[in-house]
Amino acid sequence: MSNNEKPAYERTKLVLEINHLTKKFAVDGGKFLTACNDINLRAYEGRTLGIIGESGCGKSTLVRTLLRIHPATSGEAIFEGHDLMKSSGEQLRQDRKNIQMVFQDPTAAFNPKMLVKDILTEPLKNFGLIKNSEVDAKAAELLEMVELPAEFKDRYPHSMSGGQRQRVALGRALVRDPQVFLLDEPLGNLDAKLRDQVRYELKKIQTQLGVTTIYVTHDQTEAMTMADHIVLMKDGHIMQQGTPNDLYAHPNSLFVASFVGTPQINKLTCKVVEKGGSLAFQCGELLLSVPDDLTALMQQYKGKEVIVGLRPSELTLAPEGQGEIEGTVDSVEPLGDGFIVYLKAAGQMLVAKIAGGSTVIGKTISLNIEKGKFHIFDSQTEERLNP
Repeated sequence: MSNNEKPAYERTKLVLEINHLTKKFAVDGGKFLTACNDINLRAYEGRTLGIIGESGCGKSTLVRTLLRIHPATSGEAIFEGHDLMKSSGEQLRQDRKNIQMVFQDPTAAFNPKMLVKDILTEPLKNFGLIKNSEVDAKAAELLEMVELPAEFKDRYPHSMSGGQRQRVALGRALVRDPQVFLLDEPLGNLDAKLRDQVRYELKKIQTQLGVTTIYVTHDQTEAMTMADHIVLMKDGHIMQQGTPNDLYAHPNSLFVASFVGTPQINKLTCKVVEKGGSLAFQCGELLLSVPDDLTALMQQYKGKEVIVGLRPSELTLAPEGQGEIEGTVDSVEPLGDGFIVYLKAAGQMLVAKIAGGSTVIGKTISLNIEKGKFHIFDSQTEERLNP
């Protein structure tokens, strides 16, 4: 495969290759808890790899295992021609210089009695790599890189906002010129407004510096906006990986479809039936025509149940009485540029995200399903059925 035929994420140098990495923790009774199970990942130069999942899915354990904070049970992580899982002594110190981690609460690692300039340059001081006369200039240089004023070098961490402290932590990680950033829930302690601002700033800094980044978060919005490639984990396993659009538009399972996207996808348990010579989804009292591009596939499921997924953003307003779905508005959430509507339709509760316009509670409205936007899952395995 030529470089141009590869997905955009893979068109740069391979920096980190994780193969069959597993981490188990011993628990009571001689049993083991598998936090990461047979993980296979690739991180590429200058790209951001997002790792998402619910709390406890193993994503933080994975990145901590890469730094040998937790020793791996099995598997390998190839970086700069060697296996990180076998590093020790001087090699391990070099790895931790080249792979820098920024935690959810960076202030926990800050000495509150130290000025920002000393916090930023402490890693260099510890190895005798900087003279006292060079500290101010180096601190100012690092602050500029993370877009903070040079005068912040003479402040204490407690006098700064959460977002500013997070950028100081990023600057401290940059001081040793790392090849890889590991960001573990870096915005988790910030309020919603500040998260949006700092997320934009982190993305801008990462793009400007071109540092390979592994970004761990439970927040799908962060991952979708920050990452070039996303890995979704559950119970220590990778459920799906690909571009943000891959996971949104072509989820390989009902779990992925439900995790990615806000509001959450509508899930209807339906029986495939024949009505008037054509196939339809019978979802309780709600009847939906099977689109032409799914007829051949659904013929195999005639008389059986499937789960039909409809994304709220893929339901559109239709002239009254002319839509595929008709129902009564139960609740409305205005968004300024549109609204989210909760609709009672033939005994089903549906959510739609409508651009523009307005509606009121109690009104009867009609909706169409965008062409090609049915997401069909097996009712038993919950795996995706349609391409």
